[in-house]
Amino acid sequence: MMTLHLRNVRAQLTRAIRRASASVVLASTMTGCMASKGDVRVLQDELRALRSSIAQTDTSRRAQADTAMTLIARANDSLRALSTRLSAFQANVTGGMYDMNRQLLQIQELSGQSQRRLQELRASMESRAESMSAPVPTTSATPDTTRPATGPGPAQLFQIAFDQMQRGSFGVARSGFQELVDKYPTFDAVPSAQLYIGQSFAEEKNVAAADSVYQLVAAKYPKSKAAPTALYKFSLSLIAQKKTAPAKAALNRIVKDYPNSDEASLARDLLRTTK
Repeated sequence: MMTLHLRNVRAQLTRAIRRASASVVLASTMTGCMASKGDVRVLQDELRALRSSIAQTDTSRRAQADTAMTLIARANDSLRALSTRLSAFQANVTGGMYDMNRQLLQIQELSGQSQRRLQELRASMESRAESMSAPVPTTSATPDTTRPATGPGPAQLFQIAFDQMQRGSFGVARSGFQELVDKYPTFDAVPSAQLYIGQSFAEEKNVAAADSVYQLVAAKYPKSKAAPTALYKFSLSLIAQKKTAPAKAALNRIVKDYPNSDEASLARDLLRTTK
């Protein structure tokens, strides 16, 4: 728009000069002499007016250009500020997800510690009860063999086997857990004992035996907390063996049958990344 206006002004200047020149020529022709001072003054006035108009137009154009540059600079500043806020938001979201995952792991660890502590307390109570019910030693030199020897209770068996597991004695731990399963099949920690049996095989790199036990836990104790854990460990084992299809089937079963478990959240993440 400004360029068009400037062109119009210059055209007007050209036409005025031509008109003034024509007037001077006409006057010279008619009078046969030089143009009068009045004609020259008129021409000078028109030239000054046109120069003033051009100068005003240039000033206006520079002002509009400055305004446009200011608006562009403000827009760039706004875009930079928006980009900064977006980066900060993304960083906050990423940090929040990391904190949530970390807190979930901490909760799982605390839950596991609470369960182990409970087993320790139950084992201690069984040991005390056993001590209280033990027969008073007699003064006779011949020991009393009429009373049957009492072994450790289920909580004690579980704790002893778990301690062996922690020490890395996986075979000894597996024997202890198996004894618990055989002697006290209705004990509430039996599903966990079976799960640890499978884990002991996995620690010894006996993948086939571990997978078999994991499937047993899920099939035999589907209502227990050990079931989704066993399925998740089974799916991880299958992924390590490049058996993607059955691994996804196990993960989907966790999501479907145990949607509120911690393993379900982990299974959803794993399903998104497993190809």
